[in-house]
Amino acid sequence: MDESPGWDAIDAALRPLYGDVEPYHLGTVVKWALGGPDPLDGISVYARTEPVPHWHFISYGMSELYSKESGDPDESGWGFEFTFRLARDPAEGEPPVWAANLLQNLGRYVFSSGNWFEPGHHMNVNGPIAADREDSDIRAVAFVTDPELGEIGTPHGRVRFLQVVGLASEEYEAVRQWDATSFLRAVEPHLPLFVTDIDRRSLLADPELARAVRDGIARDGSSSGALYVNTAHWELDGASATLRIGALQAEAIAQSLRGRLPFGRTLLLQTEDTRMVFQPAGAYAVVEPEDGRLDVSIPPDGLDDVVAALRSVAGRTPIASLPGLTVEIVPTRMRDRFGNETGEVVG
Repeated sequence: MDESPGWDAIDAALRPLYGDVEPYHLGTVVKWALGGPDPLDGISVYARTEPVPHWHFISYGMSELYSKESGDPDESGWGFEFTFRLARDPAEGEPPVWAANLLQNLGRYVFSSGNWFEPGHHMNVNGPIAADREDSDIRAVAFVTDPELGEIGTPHGRVRFLQVVGLASEEYEAVRQWDATSFLRAVEPHLPLFVTDIDRRSLLADPELARAVRDGIARDGSSSGALYVNTAHWELDGASATLRIGALQAEAIAQSLRGRLPFGRTLLLQTEDTRMVFQPAGAYAVVEPEDGRLDVSIPPDGLDDVVAALRSVAGRTPIASLPGLTVEIVPTRMRDRFGNETGEVVG
């Protein structure tokens, strides 16, 4: 009896690409299910030369490798395995360990939070994706179906090969204002197989590409309906309302409001304990429908003033066009990737 049918199904999907080539394999000593720190049981890495030299990483562990444990018969585990393609110096003999750590960290986030990834999702990783390369501008990721591996059926349900694509800071800002899938489609001719190169600069330095992205943002607006932020709190006093927003993310929220409300879409700001929902409306209103949630209705003639108040500078701004509403920007204390305060303050 096969004890790892899910693992075998992944190997079978790789065989048409790599035949009997033996991959460089990184295994986990103590599995997550047994109390280990790493959610992925293993990561296989293949050296590629075409279309550009790169390493192709494939994870084992986001799907059900051994037995069927989830209640969904159609999906195996979380329904995907990670892949990652990293530009490779042809002289390199072994893949860099940081890339495997990146996949483990993404898996750890999913297992710990219960939030999974799908094509079109994106994430700011709060620093360079290569932890030892502070000079790298590749500081965010987006997700796309691996263009060569696609999706497979396994004895435990379907599994999508979900490729992690590194983005430069400027590109991530464009993704948030537009749509990750549309952005990746636009840059695909510049990123064969979506290979990540941590040494490259923003592709938006190309004027033609930058113009196409700007046109897309103006035409489509933003598909990002939720932002996870540190500070989105409020104080209600009769007919008056004060919205407290962290300085670090104020400008990003302003951009998202521009890309959502004029297109008839809401924007959710989610913190650990609150939800603030901005919604387009014919008239201004602030309602607290339940504990920990605030609904803010913004009419078109008030949006410009709200956006103007969302700057990365601490202070209070009464919104003249929406009497009773005040936006207060509070300082943000910066933290490193481990959650420790760095001493730097924004705002």
